[in-house]
Amino acid sequence: QVQLVESGGGLVQPGGSLRLSCAASGSIFSTITMGWYRQAPGKPREMVARITFGGTTNYADSVKGRFTISKDNAKNTVYLQMNNLKYEDTAVYYCNKYPRVDLAWGQGTQVTVSS
Repeated sequence: QVQLVESGGGLVQPGGSLRLSCAASGSIFSTITMGWYRQAPGKPREMVARITFGGTTNYADSVKGRFTISKDNAKNTVYLQMNNLKYEDTAVYYCNKYPRVDLAWGQGTQVTVSS
């Protein structure tokens, strides 16, 4: 079973930036679509960005123009560059396959946007 480990979260002021990483224990990114998801307190988990095996990207309207998803197949890692962060971006961020999230969820990485 492939394991996913997210990292890179933290506390940042509004307008700041963070870069999240999702490392997989196996070589899967070259064959599937991967997504970044987030879950804020009291809200359902939502997809914010995804990248196909061919590198095509797609973003939720709420993050379009601010977030960039990328990947390094050789390092088995997917990244999420988050710029111009807003209070409403506060959440735990996870990665998983898209659209079927049938890999075991990692522990996620907390992103807190606060002044």
